[in-house]
Amino acid sequence: MEIENHPFEPWLPFNAKLLMLGTFPPAPKRWCMKWYYPNYTNDMWRIFGHIFFRDKSYFVDEENKTYKLDLLKVFLKEKGIAIFDTALRIHRKKGTASDKDLEIVEAADLDGMLCVLPECKAVLTAGQLATKVFTEHYGIDAREMKMGEYRMFNFEGRSLRLYREPSSSRAYPMKVEKKAEYYESMFRDLGILG
Repeated sequence: MEIENHPFEPWLPFNAKLLMLGTFPPAPKRWCMKWYYPNYTNDMWRIFGHIFFRDKSYFVDEENKTYKLDLLKVFLKEKGIAIFDTALRIHRKKGTASDKDLEIVEAADLDGMLCVLPECKAVLTAGQLATKVFTEHYGIDAREMKMGEYRMFNFEGRSLRLYREPSSSRAYPMKVEKKAEYYESMFRDLGILG
C-alpha cells in the first residue's frame, strides 16, 4: 500500500483570522502549480477572485493554464488567511483526489495549527471528509449543519467558529458564482471582506 505524505508546508501567516482546511491535494500529475488547490480546474482561486475583485480570473494565468501564485500569497497574507489540510498522510484507493477514494493514514496536527494562529477566529472546512475529520477531533455536532452555516467550538479558552462551505472541486455540481456566495458571507462575518 503506497502512502503519500503531504507535499506542501502549512501556510500559517501569524495574522490569520481564518484557517482553511481541505482534505489532501490531488496527485502531482493533476497540478498546474506546487501549492494549494493546484488543479487548474479547481474553483477555489476563481471563487476568491470573484469575491474580492469581481473577476473570477483575477488569480488565473489563462495563457499558461496555472495561477498567479506570487499574487495569491501576498493577498492571503494581507487578508490573514491560513491554509492546510486535515490529512498529513494518505492512501489513494483509486488514484483520484475524491474524498471517497482517500484513506487517511495520519491526520494533520489541528491543535498545533490553531496554537500558532493566535488571531484565528474561524476554521473553514471545504469538503465532507475534511469536515468529518475536524468535527470528530473537536467533538462538534455537525449532523444537521447545512452549507454556509457554522458551529461554535472551544479550543484552549478560545471560542471559534467552524464553517462548512461548498467544495471547490468541479466535481461538486455548483457554479463558481453560487459557491462564491457562501464564501462571501463567511468573509463578511469575519471582517475579512468589508
